[in-house]
Order: sequence, then structure tokens, then C-alpha cells
Amino acid sequence: MTLKHSLTAITLCGMPLMANAGAKDDPLLSMVMVDEFSWVENEDDTYIFEGEAWFGYDLNKLWLKANIERHHGDTEEIELQALYSKAVAPYWDFQMGVRKDLLPNPDQHWAVIGFKGLAPYFFEIDSALFIGESGQTGLRFSAEYEMMLTQQWVLSPEIEANFYGKDDAERSIGSGLSDTEISLQLRYEVTPKFAPFIAISRNNSYGDTVNFLRAEGESANSTEYKIGFRAWF
Repeated sequence: MTLKHSLTAITLCGMPLMANAGAKDDPLLSMVMVDEFSWVENEDDTYIFEGEAWFGYDLNKLWLKANIERHHGDTEEIELQALYSKAVAPYWDFQMGVRKDLLPNPDQHWAVIGFKGLAPYFFEIDSALFIGESGQTGLRFSAEYEMMLTQQWVLSPEIEANFYGKDDAERSIGSGLSDTEISLQLRYEVTPKFAPFIAISRNNSYGDTVNFLRAEGESANSTEYKIGFRAWF
């Protein structure tokens, strides 16, 4: 089990990280995680930030998530989530709350219901159902696995898929399976809390999403190369 899996298991199980034996039984805990801060080698000069933070107690926590993308020096995508997280089983949390897409315009609000945890064989799962405005619905599913090549080198494949209930031409979203991202990341854990990485990812769009993107002169499929880091504190 990698360090990240250990931290996730501790977090999702609601097992407190006590500074000393004299700590109270259910202390207030917190953690900030930079899942990805990267530069993408492409014509758009893209930067990506994906981060999470939580604070709370054994079984109940407030979980915050942020996804931000910048292209050509301009911030073009901002997604924020605030979730109540409840431990419902060993290694599993039920989460519910709100999501707000600030960019691209027009902005949009969603209600969120999901599960986050460790599946058998230490697959890290994050799934969420989104209920948006004007009857729009979405489903996001991601799965990640980490393989320890040495004590410090970690190889991590990941897949993410997005589904939507209906077309949304304003946001270039098609109904059904809209897009997937399959990535392979190789990182080196310089310290337990900091790991630079290189990665390759394949992004594919499907159905009407392809038509919307092509109508705007955008590519429906792409291969990206990234360099960045992960950290937690």
C-alpha cells in the first residue's frame, strides 16, 4: 500500500491521526491535498490545478474540492464543491453537497450525491451524481490504482468518465457518455509529502460532444503530456 492509500484509508475509516496518546478520543482533524498541479505540453500553454481539503471528526467531515484550468494565461475553467462527508463503512464515505461551475460561462449550480473510498485491491474510487439547473444531470466516475515500483517510484494509471442526461450546446456537452480521460502517471516521492511527476493522458469525446467541439473549431480527441507535482499537508 502506498502512502496515499494509507492516508486515504485513515481518512475514510475515520481513524484519527493523534499527535500523542493524551489526545481526546475524537479530535478535530484537517488535511490539504494537492492532487495535481501541472503544466501541459500543448499549444494552449495549459496549467491544471486539482486539490482537496477536509476538516472534521471521525465520522463527519466537511470536504472541499477545486478544479481549475488556465489556457493562454486566462482562467477558463473553475469548478468548486463543498460536501458533507459521512463515513458509512470501512474505507467508504457517503458525500452530499453543492457544486458550482464559475467558468466557463454561463455559470451553473449542481446538487451532489456521491461515494468516495477504496475498493478491493486498493482501487481508489470517486463517484458523484450531479443534479443541475434546467433538468440537467451528470455522473462522474474515476478510478485510480497505485503501483509501488520502488520505495519512492510510483506508477499510477487512472480513468475518469463523464455522463450527462441531455445535450447542453452552450457548454459543448452531449448526452450519454460525453468524455473520458485515461492517464498514466509516474512520480517520485522526494519526501512523504511531496512528489513531482510526469504523465501522459488521452482525452476522448463522444456523441454530440464531438459535434459541439468541432463546430467551435476544437479537437474532440487529444493526447497530452504533463509535468507537475503532488503534495499534502
